Amino acid sequence: MERIERSGLAYYRNEHWRGLRHGIFTRRGGASRGQWTSLNVGGSIGDDSAAVGENHRRMYDAVKAQGDRATTTWLVHGTDILTVDAPRNGKSWPAKADGMITDQPNLTLVMRFADCVPLLLYDPVKRAIGLGHAGWRGTVNGIAAKIVNAMGNAYGSSPHDIQVVIGPAISHPNYQVGSEVVSAAFNYFGEDSGVVRIDPKDGAACLDLWLANQLDLQRAGVEDVEVLRLCTYENTDDFFSHRAEQGKTGRFGVVISL
Repeated sequence: MERIERSGLAYYRNEHWRGLRHGIFTRRGGASRGQWTSLNVGGSIGDDSAAVGENHRRMYDAVKAQGDRATTTWLVHGTDILTVDAPRNGKSWPAKADGMITDQPNLTLVMRFADCVPLLLYDPVKRAIGLGHAGWRGTVNGIAAKIVNAMGNAYGSSPHDIQVVIGPAISHPNYQVGSEVVSAAFNYFGEDSGVVRIDPKDGAACLDLWLANQLDLQRAGVEDVEVLRLCTYENTDDFFSHRAEQGKTGRFGVVISL
């Protein structure tokens, strides 16, 4: 992955995906102020709507994606996957879903993050893409594998052809979880998978979201997985973090378009 800094914006892209318009954006270079400083793309968390709109415009312009053909979803920490054939109509949400796939050129997929895992998927053979939002609930219910399967069902994508980038998220040392999460993670991944780290001193359990999603993808047959390994909790100068900033923060954007 390479970091691009241009016109005050900073974002990451896969240097091998040259024909793909995409970016994992930091919080830098936006129009928002206060707790949303500055490239906040979350439109339902109290920020000024004009500033949010300007932030979206800057983000799309940076990667030369078509903002007027952008599609997003109402994120609900689930595993539903939306197949996108056309851009959303006005400001309406096409669905409650945490994954999107498309094979349509110039159709921009965009999502918002602040500790959950961004999943960017690209099949260069079938020319299809996917974008996922993996919180703990989505992760322990296999959203990564479900996006891979959805691309296979919709476009005939082979897991062996799909390339995936796992973006910035909260790292396991900073993500202590309760018994409900531990039980769900063990049930899906297995107790010996290593996705839950338990401190032998105090019994505190931490969930490794990066490893969990990487393992889910590999079990689904994906061989090309790159993990960016940037912790949102530890890098609040660059990324919004819901946990580090105690919920008073914005959302950084991820964009991908054929």
